[in-house]
Amino acid sequence: MENKNNVSDFEIPSAVLDEIQNNIQCIIESFDIPDANKIEVIKKINFMYTQTKNMSITDALTRLYNRRHFELEFNKEYKRSKRYGCDLSLAIIDIDYFKKINDEYGHLCGDYILKEIAFIIKDNFRQTDTLFRYGGEEFAVILTETSAQNAPVPLERLRKRIEKNVFKFDGQSLNITVSIGVSSKTDFENPDGMFADADKALYEAKNDGRNRVRSAR
Repeated sequence: MENKNNVSDFEIPSAVLDEIQNNIQCIIESFDIPDANKIEVIKKINFMYTQTKNMSITDALTRLYNRRHFELEFNKEYKRSKRYGCDLSLAIIDIDYFKKINDEYGHLCGDYILKEIAFIIKDNFRQTDTLFRYGGEEFAVILTETSAQNAPVPLERLRKRIEKNVFKFDGQSLNITVSIGVSSKTDFENPDGMFADADKALYEAKNDGRNRVRSAR
């Protein structure tokens, strides 16, 4: 669900950045200058590299990981779950009636809502869970070592917290809700199947009236 609130992500892939950084370091080490100077230049290059790499995997508006990084991480965690039999759950979170917010209050308000929701999401999950802005008004959460029985607990807590929160923008008090779909099935051929399963559960949450958590059946 793309819209004007979807800020473009930095486009250089992480693997390319790694190769560039390694090549630059080799070039600097070949320079005919004192070693102390080389070390100082390499430190600065490494600092700039770290900043650029963070930009390449981070959504500029919400500061959550972006969709590109989601695809890499989810693929990795799905393979790990299949190989070792670990529990894994995937949640997709969608802000209800977000287009209406943009239409009635403007895109600056929409940006504010996205940033506030992202902050609440970050405050709600464990450090072992990985959080993403998937696109538009959708967020994704990879819940590692989390079974189908346990996954709804933090998701329902998040839903209630957002529902009770009063969002204030330009003198207006707004009430926002989210719908959430979650899958804990790892018996698909690839991670796309699990994602589609969670997306179907999200559709059911929307279809059943929104502002609810639905687990894939």
